[in-house]
Amino acid sequence: MAQAMRQETYDVVVLGGGAAGIAAAVGAAKHGARTLIVDAGPMIGGELVSGIPLDGCLSSRGEWVVGGAVRELLAECDKLGGYIGPIRDYRSLTIVCYDTEIMKIAVVNWVRRHKIDLLLYTFAHDVVVSDGRVTGLVVLNKNQRTLLKAKLFIDCSGDGDLAIGAGAPFEVGDAAKGELQPVTLVFRMQGVDAPKLLQFVRDHPENFGLGEYAGLNLTKAQCAEALQKQGLPKVFIVAEGPVLGAAIASGEMYKTSMIGATPISLARKEVSVNTTRIGHLDATRTDKLSQALPDLMEQVWKCATFLQKRVPGFDQAVYSGVAPRIGIRETRRVMGEYVLNDDDVKEARKRPDGIAKGAHEYDIHLAGTGHIRHAIKDGGSYDIPYGTLVPKGLKNVLVAGRCMSATRGAHSTARVMGTVMAMGEAAGTAAAMCATANAWGGDVREVQVPRLRDVLKAQGAVLDGTH
Repeated sequence: MAQAMRQETYDVVVLGGGAAGIAAAVGAAKHGARTLIVDAGPMIGGELVSGIPLDGCLSSRGEWVVGGAVRELLAECDKLGGYIGPIRDYRSLTIVCYDTEIMKIAVVNWVRRHKIDLLLYTFAHDVVVSDGRVTGLVVLNKNQRTLLKAKLFIDCSGDGDLAIGAGAPFEVGDAAKGELQPVTLVFRMQGVDAPKLLQFVRDHPENFGLGEYAGLNLTKAQCAEALQKQGLPKVFIVAEGPVLGAAIASGEMYKTSMIGATPISLARKEVSVNTTRIGHLDATRTDKLSQALPDLMEQVWKCATFLQKRVPGFDQAVYSGVAPRIGIRETRRVMGEYVLNDDDVKEARKRPDGIAKGAHEYDIHLAGTGHIRHAIKDGGSYDIPYGTLVPKGLKNVLVAGRCMSATRGAHSTARVMGTVMAMGEAAGTAAAMCATANAWGGDVREVQVPRLRDVLKAQGAVLDGTH
């Protein structure tokens, strides 16, 4: 006899427990919406717990452009002793660093404090739709199938699984060229001698990405000196430099555009390393993504060995860990009521309907050593309008995070964690405004964006007054 499908009902269901998803859930729950996060993995946090830092929180000028949920989570991490803070790379970015292992605890504490329910180890299986309205999400786990009903659904799956399953239009990578940004497996090295590494940067700046943002008004040598004075091992070894270039040419290293090292624990002298890559892989193909893991692991070990042999400061360091999942930069983008475009981001456009800001550089990783990067005008920030979160053709669904509505180029800057957390907070807050309103007519387009902006600003979001 077939088992009857279980049913659960919430005000808001968030699909995806990554950076955007947890911010969306908190945004909804703090305004009284009964909220559930559904995630296929065993842990929430997504790339927040992979080892990469928070990009997009500060502009190239060094100006904070996000607040609210991001600051709340960083305060939780700081309370546990895991916050390092903003670090300038003297290339083009200012990033926010923290201890990955402590962040795992911080994200769970944060979600628990807001009384958000979790449903992990659970896959979205089917979407029930009627007249542009999602009436239920069928999920699958060891308890068999469950029908999740809600007033609103927020798709933070990264791949747009819910919105696209409900019929929303979408785009994939660069469809004309068949290109997708490469997937990456971040790993960690412990026992890094930061003074020795930074002296190597000072003595041989030609090996490092330095001085790319003109607003620094520093030469490459001056950037190397400033990086050394900062004293933290935040470095980018570039493929066009002699050390990495020679290793790639000889086969000692695989083809990559860079090796990015980021401090994650000063006590353990530990850095994360972002460099491995497999290009032209459709990460929505679970079989292809699974088959990439052995090659990525091989690259991890090859790079760890290279760093120990060729880069001063890493000679006594040891491999200490790997991210819990493969990092995905790009798959499907849900097309919304507004499509954030390349000129919006490059020209640092501000808008009266902005509900979040982005500031990461235009940043498309290519296969091999290729990398397309451009600065935002004057090292500033751009506004993300509410319409990018509203999928065309759907009434009670919002999207946030990597599956947002954008051109490929605009997506390359807006996909980073600081920006998607700001988006997620806005989506969750908007969802709660709808779900808890007696007069809501059932369409997220009814949200009064000026009121949403006021609520977000009261929560500490940065929406005005930036370059």
